[in-house]
Amino acid sequence: MKFFEKIDNTKIKCLLCRHHCILKEGQVGICGINMNKNGELVNLVYGHPSSVNVDPVEKKPLFHFLPGSAVLSFGTVGCNFKCPFCQNWQIAHTSKVNDKIYVSPQEIVNLAIEYKCNSIAYTYNEPSVFYPYARDVGILAKEKGLKNIFVTNGFESVYEIEDMKSWVDACNVDLKSFKKDYYKKVLKGDLDYVLDTIKRLKDAGIWQEITTLIVPGDNDSEKELTQIAEFIAGVGVEIPWHITRFHPDYKVQDKGPTPIETMLKAYEIGKKAGLKYVYLGNVAMPVITYCPKCGEELIVRSIYKIEKNILKIDENKIGHCPKCGEIIEGIWK
Repeated sequence: MKFFEKIDNTKIKCLLCRHHCILKEGQVGICGINMNKNGELVNLVYGHPSSVNVDPVEKKPLFHFLPGSAVLSFGTVGCNFKCPFCQNWQIAHTSKVNDKIYVSPQEIVNLAIEYKCNSIAYTYNEPSVFYPYARDVGILAKEKGLKNIFVTNGFESVYEIEDMKSWVDACNVDLKSFKKDYYKKVLKGDLDYVLDTIKRLKDAGIWQEITTLIVPGDNDSEKELTQIAEFIAGVGVEIPWHITRFHPDYKVQDKGPTPIETMLKAYEIGKKAGLKYVYLGNVAMPVITYCPKCGEELIVRSIYKIEKNILKIDENKIGHCPKCGEIIEGIWK
């Protein structure tokens, strides 16, 4: 499968993300890792992971997707955004490839099976920019009965999203702000494209959960949090919203952690907007899935560990509250 279009004899257009970089011979895109080489798009990180780890699925974070299961997580280097608060900046904001290490797609899948993982997560840096590698891993994983998870900034191209339908089971999408200028000037992305991706993932039937890192002074106003929550609810009230606490990192060292009061305010805004499932992340308290109808505690998590899970799964793999029978959306088996 090709991930580019020829413009003329010297230029190609990359189709991996919404930047649609036009590349001359020998030129790399904004991500730093996709190159025009002899008129073909070459993914320079193919087979060269920077990080491989076994994680709980709750760390992605995904709370309505095979709770308590293990995930083989891996990433490469490079990104199509330039977030100044990036928590994985050492790999996301470099294009230096460790080409002394080669791990084939089959070897990645074998590792997942060896470590008894139910899924493979494409994470740590933006997976849309190493999509050719991810796709080859994912197709083999599906053949072995494994599921596939994208942890993404939501800047996939329409072309890529259409292809994802065939092999990606779930996504966690970062919705970092609701200000167009902030996306353009600070993150070097485009809000409208991210919102479009969220809608397309919903239409594609790919399970998604959305994360917003609350950065003090950047995106913590009541107005903006309300806009984010109401947008998500407009796409689907069943979409879990993860509100994550900021801590100083990378280029943003002049701000303190997000106040707990702000986190609680965001939680209430999410519930007021009609979202069924709102979660606080990076906070020292249990994270609970409540039945949206009767309020029963269904799943209790403590630092990514499942402490309690009384969700009832029927023969069609649909989750229900055991007390009132309410359907609890997610992928549970």
